[in-house]
Amino acid sequence: MKTYYYAHTGHRIGLDRFRRAAAILECIDVDITLLCSDFRIAQEARNFGIDKAVGIDVVRNIANIAQKGDKLILDSDEVNPVMLEDMRNYFSSLHLIRADEVVVADKYFEPCEKTVKLSYFFGDDDYEKDLEKHLDFIEDLNPHLQLGYYYFLDYEDMLKERFTDYFEFEEYDEMIMRSEVLITASPQAVLESLASGGKPIYIQREDCIHHFAQKFQQMGVPIVKNYDKNVLNSTLHHINEIKYAKIAPNCQKASFFIKKA
Repeated sequence: MKTYYYAHTGHRIGLDRFRRAAAILECIDVDITLLCSDFRIAQEARNFGIDKAVGIDVVRNIANIAQKGDKLILDSDEVNPVMLEDMRNYFSSLHLIRADEVVVADKYFEPCEKTVKLSYFFGDDDYEKDLEKHLDFIEDLNPHLQLGYYYFLDYEDMLKERFTDYFEFEEYDEMIMRSEVLITASPQAVLESLASGGKPIYIQREDCIHHFAQKFQQMGVPIVKNYDKNVLNSTLHHINEIKYAKIAPNCQKASFFIKKA
């Protein structure tokens, strides 16, 4: 009997679920194979501390890897009720990760001097080049730009020319921990920034589901919609008055429930 963890990833949805999976798997002393819907990030998984990772293209291909009676941890919105019932019958144990589950890797809780005043991370995916379409939203703020994983080569080159300071994909952890204020459309980056003592501002993308909206409101994280420049400027002006909630390391708690599944 084997255990698999499926995280929905890809050039249209980014790596938020992958980063959360990496945080959870770091805490679990169990032999687990990570399944990704993208082959490219599966090849990079070792750089995130994941020993076993396989790209499977689509969620339905899980059955091509797993055997009946295996265990599955599922972090995806792709599954409809019929498919979910089939999975319950196929696997001896099925654990669902909530879309708004808060899990942050322990490394982000380590003390780090905030040497970067402002950073901007749109996300690891930008298939429609929305960052470029809305450059006027942040360009005059002169932030450090965090480059995403699935950006096109010519697109990435253009962004490097437009921003004097930027972080490469491999410098993501450094960006999170060094940034005092982080403007981002990545929910996982918001949580990691909070963990590291930063002040995140969440940009609600038009093409993303509002999974974390209510939770971020409860945490005091300001949310900017529709690339509203006035709201962003006002938020930045009052950033030191915002009472952000503090989050504590909890990957051990998340792994406990997974182990029981």
